[in-house]
Amino acid sequence: NSVLELKKVTNVKQQVVAGTIYYITLEANEGGGADKVYEAKVWVKPWLNFKELQEFKFVGNA
Repeated sequence: NSVLELKKVTNVKQQVVAGTIYYITLEANEGGGADKVYEAKVWVKPWLNFKELQEFKFVGNA
C-alpha cells in the first residue's frame, strides 16, 4: 500500500440522483516520480450524512 498526495483537482462533474454523484478527476503523487491522474466517483446524500466512494481508478500519467 502506498500513500497518495493530492496535487490538484482538475475536473468535477455532478449528477443528481437519490442524492448527488460526483465524478472527480485529480492529479496525485505516490511520493516521488511523476504525478498520475485518477478518477473518483463519490455518492453523497447529505440529509442522511451519507458519503460513499464508489470507484477510484488510475487513468494515466499527468
